[in-house]
This record gives sequence, structure tokens and C-alpha cells, in this order.
Amino acid sequence: MPGLLRTVASRVAPVMRGHTVTQTANLYTRPAKEKIGTFETAVAMGLFSAAILGPSGWILAHLEDYKKKE
Repeated sequence: MPGLLRTVASRVAPVMRGHTVTQTANLYTRPAKEKIGTFETAVAMGLFSAAILGPSGWILAHLEDYKKKE
């Protein structure tokens, strides 16, 4: 019985979905117009790290405050 259902579902599913449009990305593989310097890279990585780790660090630092029920 499960084999029959699988066979029916595999044949009916494409018909029920209809025609799907495939999307393609427009990618260009060229060298960058301007070279990004070491300082800009370090600043960007620092800001991304602060944006990701800052809120989680805040929560972990104040975990005892969140546990208290007043």
C-alpha cells in the first residue's frame, strides 16, 4: 500500500504544481574595480563581530537579571 501511494504521489505531484519558472542569477566573475585595503577589512570584520556577538554577550552578562522573577 505505501508503494502504491508513493507511485501515485510521484506522478500526480508534478501535474498539481503546474509549470514552474526557473530563476537564474546574474553573476559576473571579474576582478574587483578597487582593491579593499587591510584597514577596511579589519574595520568591517570588527563591526560584523560586534553586531553578532554584542547582543548575545549582553544577554549572557545579564542572565541572572533575567532569571529573577519579581
